[in-house]
Amino acid sequence: MAAKKKSGKEIYFLVCKETKMQNYTVVLNKTIKGKVFKKYCPKLQRHTEHTAKKV
Repeated sequence: MAAKKKSGKEIYFLVCKETKMQNYTVVLNKTIKGKVFKKYCPKLQRHTEHTAKKV
């Protein structure tokens, strides 16, 4: 039987910095810790900064 390969990816929520809402679910590398994403926030109806939060 073949050995299982460990994946370097995990599932994260992208959380809006202003409203604290979880707007997106993404699969990212484990090495992404403090990266900031510019995504659309439906509550504010504009692009805001989002951070990755582990599931």
